[in-house]
Amino acid sequence: MFRERLQIWIYVVAVMLVADFVMFGYLPLHERMKSVNQTKTEQALVIAKASAESKQLPALRQQLQKLQKAVSGYEANVPTQRSLGAFLQQIANIMTEQDLSEQVVAPGTEIEADDGNCIPVDVKCKGSLAQLFEFYKRLQSMDRLVRIEHVELMNDSDFTGQVSMQTKAVVYYRPNAEQS
Repeated sequence: MFRERLQIWIYVVAVMLVADFVMFGYLPLHERMKSVNQTKTEQALVIAKASAESKQLPALRQQLQKLQKAVSGYEANVPTQRSLGAFLQQIANIMTEQDLSEQVVAPGTEIEADDGNCIPVDVKCKGSLAQLFEFYKRLQSMDRLVRIEHVELMNDSDFTGQVSMQTKAVVYYRPNAEQS
């Protein structure tokens, strides 16, 4: 009987040890291992994504350099002063140099904004297509930002080779604090 009781106690203690091992050792470690494996999988995905994105970096750097080069002259091409009279005189001088006739350069109503103001300008003249092309090339090479919004070319009714040109352009300048 003593032997049977001892054997029962040994079984009870063994079951308690196994239960202790399972409850306080194996299950927590198993949950922790699942968590570690999940974290490891997530990190592998992040690394794979970063690796794929890092392959795009040279192309993005090149694109950034092109954009920086394109906007590098912005500050110089958009003056802080209005200087509209000087600009209109430059346009008239270019038209005269290209022997364009019937010249009209008329500024419109100024449009104000926080980061830059603009003045619409209507330009009209008459000349050969080559003269007008040269006028636009010279206008594009000016040191001031000019956006051409509309160009209308009409052939002369007598077909003499003369073309009438009407252009709507916009001239920009940056407001400075002293002008306000």
